[in-house]
Amino acid sequence: MSIRNKVTLIGRTGKDVETFQFENGQKATVSLATSEYYTNSQGEKVETTEWHNLVAYGKIAEIMQKYGEKGKEIAIEGKITYRSYDDKDGQKRYLTEIKVDEILLLGGK
Repeated sequence: MSIRNKVTLIGRTGKDVETFQFENGQKATVSLATSEYYTNSQGEKVETTEWHNLVAYGKIAEIMQKYGEKGKEIAIEGKITYRSYDDKDGQKRYLTEIKVDEILLLGGK
């Protein structure tokens, strides 16, 4: 049996999509907010929001660039990826991203 790294998220973009052009294609990045609601023990409605870093390449990046303005509701499917880099001060930084394989545009702002 094989276990696959697969993520499905529905949320709203937190900013306009940023795109980068490379020799072999295009890359797009954006943050996605997902929220859930529950009622606490005092009967108050509480909202919790998680932020996810999305990255897409090729045709998916083109779609995100064209339709992914801030506040747009989208559904994505992809996989969790991890990477690290050294910042300008030489400190190692770690990033968790969702590499988008599929996108569905759900509605307006």
